[in-house]
Parts: sequence; C-alpha cells; structure tokens
Amino acid sequence: MNFSFDPASPLAKLGVSVPIIQAPMAGWATPALAAAVSNSGALGSLGIGGMKAEDARAVIRKTRSLTDKPFNVNVFCHRHAAADAFREARWLTFLEPYFARFQASPPAALSHDASSFIDDDAVLAMLLEERPAVVSFHFGLPALAAIGALRDAGIVLFATATNADEAGQVADAQIDAIVAQGAEAGGHRGTFDPAASDELLGTMTLVRLLRRETPLPIIAAGGIMDGASIAGVLALGAQAAQLGTAFLVTPESAADAADRAALLNPQSRTAFTKAISGRLARSIENAFTDIGRDPGCPSIPDYPIAFGAARALNAAAKAHGSSAFAAQWAGEAVRLSRAMPAAELVATLLQETVDAIASLRTGFVIGSGSDTSRLHP
Repeated sequence: MNFSFDPASPLAKLGVSVPIIQAPMAGWATPALAAAVSNSGALGSLGIGGMKAEDARAVIRKTRSLTDKPFNVNVFCHRHAAADAFREARWLTFLEPYFARFQASPPAALSHDASSFIDDDAVLAMLLEERPAVVSFHFGLPALAAIGALRDAGIVLFATATNADEAGQVADAQIDAIVAQGAEAGGHRGTFDPAASDELLGTMTLVRLLRRETPLPIIAAGGIMDGASIAGVLALGAQAAQLGTAFLVTPESAADAADRAALLNPQSRTAFTKAISGRLARSIENAFTDIGRDPGCPSIPDYPIAFGAARALNAAAKAHGSSAFAAQWAGEAVRLSRAMPAAELVATLLQETVDAIASLRTGFVIGSGSDTSRLHP
C-alpha cells in the first residue's frame, strides 16, 4: 500500500507516508498519542495553545523521546479578549443556580490572564530553539515576522481556514498548507474573527472551493472518521485528512472515562455552543450546551475569559460525580468512533482508504479530474 505525494508537497518533504494527520486537540492530545501516530507513518500533533513556554517545551521533548518522526505543534493566534466587568458579572450571576446544584458558588471574578501566540515572544523563542518539524496556527495568523522566523528555521507551516477569505490570507502569508476546517469538525471553529459572519461551510464544499481558488496543498478536516471519508476528501483534491474525534477514544489520548463513555455512546449528538468558552465550538450535547440554548442566557464573556467559569462549574460537578458540565468537544460524526490503540487505528484507516479507492476504481470510471491517480494500493 503506497501513497505517493507530489514531491513538492510539504508532506512529502516531511517523509510522511500516510495521508492522515491527527488533529492537535489542546488538552486531549498527549505526547504518547502524537508519537504513536507519527511512528505509524502518519503525522501526529500536539496542541500547546494556552501553555507557558517551558511547559510546552517539556511536552515537545517528551514527544521527541517517544519518536524520531516529524510531528506538528499547534498554537492559538486569537485576538485578545475584550474585558467587560458588567457582562462577566452578569454571566457569573446567571450561572449561580447551576453551581448551587453542587453546593458551590461561581468564582468572584474571571481571569483575563490568557496568552495568544500573536504576542507570546517566549513561545516563539522556544519553538525556534526546539524546531519541531511542523508548526500550525489556529484562530488566525501571527505577525509576518514570526512566520518568517519560523520558516527560516526550516519549520513547515500549516494554518486553519474556514472560508476562502481566510485561505487567501494564509496564502498571502506564504504558509505551506491550509487546514480546511469544515463545520462538521469538533472543538473550536478556527475562524479568524469570531464576530464576523460564518457561513459554516461543510468540509466537502470548503475543500472544493479552496482547491479551485488556491494553489496551496489542502488538508481536509471535519467529520472524517473512516477510510471511506479519507478517500472522499482525497478525491476532492485534499492531500491529506486531519482527524481529531477518531483519536479521542484511543488509550493514548487524555480523555477520561466519562469523556470516553460519551464519545462511544450511540445516542450522543453534537451541537455548537459558546457557553463553555465564549467562542463557537462543537461539543457533545450536555448540560452546558443546554445553558447556551436557554432563552434567558445573557451575553457570554469573550473567549477565553468564559472558560474560567466553565472549568469551575465542571470541577464542582465532578466533585459530586457528574460529568454533565464537561467540555466534551467532538465532531459531527462522533457516533462512528471506534476504541483501539492509535497505531491500530492508523493501520485500519489506511486499509479502509485503500479499499475505498479500489472499490471506486472497480465500480466507476474515474474521470481525469480526480486526484485518486496519486493513490497506488
């Protein structure tokens, strides 16, 4: 089973042999997970958004101790939140009855101490010293000077885009590849401006639009859980597929027992909510997504200020044996989750992809515009 990339592709340059990228998933992806994926020929990832430089360095070095293969390090490039004491106080007051269920009170105030890579010189310096094979950007782009410094250090750069305008900015910044995040994806939308109108384009539509409008390699993300879906996005013009939810139930992920139960529950459904973090994100439906749908829900503090209340409420609930207020990020296709070790999952996905391509070739005449000619099972 041999997948051939365009020799100019960043994945080819990295030596990746499987067109699968494990999504960074800050807080969920561990060094063990990233290393297991990379050791399997795919590209593992770490999410260091929100970490201090030395904590992030330790995670990178731990991953390096487990693999000599390339892996991706993801950073958050969000604009700093606008503090609003009135809005934050009103939000905490609104949450008081939920805390009271667990004999607790909301915090007296919410912290505004949250870093972003757009001005975190310490994290930039650390990355230039550690030189991971790939650095990827979510929620926007850092300054061109930072991008140039990373590029000059020989680091391959990816950036998330949710629409053509964002993809254009990524291309203008001379990033190596675009992660096309469809609305099916779990976790936070990677939109550059959370206040702007969001078309919520699906993965298939977004890949096709970007394939037409940019020459950059495209990595499809959102709702991809098996080889048939991987084969589909490759045929649409993506060079690889990025999967997050599929890797959450591997033993290497940081998901706890309650998270795993929810991810594997055939009744689980997902919904977008701002109630957990202040920014639109797809989560398994639970008590927190219900809060966001309450007609009386006031304006939620900006991301990531709102996270402080969410973490406190989740901690209070967990102390009483409830996981109803956990941030259970998951993609729209969560019910296709399968519990198995990460290396086994990569092998299974690869075989399914090859089988899907073979099935297409057997059952249909593939037109000259298809990219499946790159695949050689």
